[in-house]
Amino acid sequence: MPMDLYAEEIIAHYEHPHNRGKIDLPNLSTREYNPVCGDDITVYILLEKGRIIEIKFEGDGCAISMASASMVTDYVKGKTVKDVENMDAKTIIGLIGVDPGPARLKCAILPLKAIKNALKKLPPDTT
Repeated sequence: MPMDLYAEEIIAHYEHPHNRGKIDLPNLSTREYNPVCGDDITVYILLEKGRIIEIKFEGDGCAISMASASMVTDYVKGKTVKDVENMDAKTIIGLIGVDPGPARLKCAILPLKAIKNALKKLPPDTT
């Protein structure tokens, strides 16, 4: 895809994010904040048998962090805890379609960091 199409997709996810909101009774939730640029995200996860069956997020931030949150929450639905543990910055760059560079990479991976930190709250025998 040409670079401008990636940019258009990021803008579309920023303006019309998927999975924005709150789950009433999540198994897990956590908040992450990036003091450098002010990105703030809370994720809510509903797990069943070690698999993410529902995930939502709330927060405010730059276009990259909010678009990434929309794309990452779409991507992890149906994935196992182990699948998510194996995700990294390369996964996020692949999802958003552009390398945001070192300064903005923290913005892009903040949603994944929140999801992983929420999953760390699970007792070891439930993954």
